[in-house]
Amino acid sequence: MIDMKIFCMCLYDHHIKNLENLNYIPVGLGENNFSNEWLRDNTGDNISHKNSYYGEYSFYYWFWKNFLKTFDDRTWIGFTGYRYHWAQNNDMHSDKLNEIINKDNFEKHVLRRLPAEWNNFDVILGEKMIINNWKISKIIKHAKKKFFLNPKNFKKSNQNIKLHFDVFHGDGLLDKAIDVLDKSEKNDFKEFVLQENSFNRENLFFCRSKKIMEQYFKSVFYWLKECENIFGFDLHGYSNTRIYAFLAERYLSYWFNKYTQPKTWPIFFFDTNANKIKIS
Repeated sequence: MIDMKIFCMCLYDHHIKNLENLNYIPVGLGENNFSNEWLRDNTGDNISHKNSYYGEYSFYYWFWKNFLKTFDDRTWIGFTGYRYHWAQNNDMHSDKLNEIINKDNFEKHVLRRLPAEWNNFDVILGEKMIINNWKISKIIKHAKKKFFLNPKNFKKSNQNIKLHFDVFHGDGLLDKAIDVLDKSEKNDFKEFVLQENSFNRENLFFCRSKKIMEQYFKSVFYWLKECENIFGFDLHGYSNTRIYAFLAERYLSYWFNKYTQPKTWPIFFFDTNANKIKIS
């Protein structure tokens, strides 16, 4: 029988009741205090002190080093957060779900059972986020100088992952990070960020292969460690402080699509911190 375990990553203890009602495994990130019901990313072999910079990846590191070995390939392992949730069905896009979800219909739409459509896959990724549909007002707000220096870069056909990263996380930083990527991935990842105008959202995934997860974690954490030598930790502002999480989000999309045949699935936004959800 195929099993499913969903780890929900949170920053605050008061989420516990919602997570128990959803049968999520609660994960407490970083330095805040949590009750005994929580898994913590600050035990065993860990990088919890880097959570402010690594986001979800401080738990992914802990899971890789301390917990992955306890599972077998009969178990779907999934990751979610208190604001982002996997949908039960694949009949509505993420953006549409974001418009209709509320505390009264949350239970109807959130993933509670393994979808039959997953049977022929080993990896599930979040639905892709399209990034080549910027409005001119957004371009002027975030990239006025870059736009006037070279307006052609902002044509719809030229709006790619690299441009998006340059604008929102720092011009040229993605190039610097790619320069220290393992040579077996460097050229393919560079091609990916130049050619693609979308990536799988939210740094979340499901997988039922220990081998695949082991290979991914090994690859991404080697790269992020190398990136620390470039960017360090004297970082300011949300877009820069969490640069390691943002780099990993693009790499996750690249790596799983290169080495596996993932199925994409809707992820919707609903803040269970601000809303008391109804679960029967």
